[in-house]
Amino acid sequence: MGRKFVDCRDYPSVMNCSIAISADNEEELIAAAVQHAVAVHGHQDTPEFRAMIAQSIKDGMPPGAAPSKMA
Repeated sequence: MGRKFVDCRDYPSVMNCSIAISADNEEELIAAAVQHAVAVHGHQDTPEFRAMIAQSIKDGMPPGAAPSKMA
């Protein structure tokens, strides 16, 4: 099993958050990403939100630069 990550830079926000979170397993990653989203972005910790986070998980490590946005 390899490293996994979620990257706030993939989602537009007013604050232009640059946080990327990585972990060795999905449970740990989801817990950390939800904690960040609730504390910083004001999201609610719901099963639906956790499912959304789970769907955004990518394999590997976050890129050093912000992902390019599709126009």
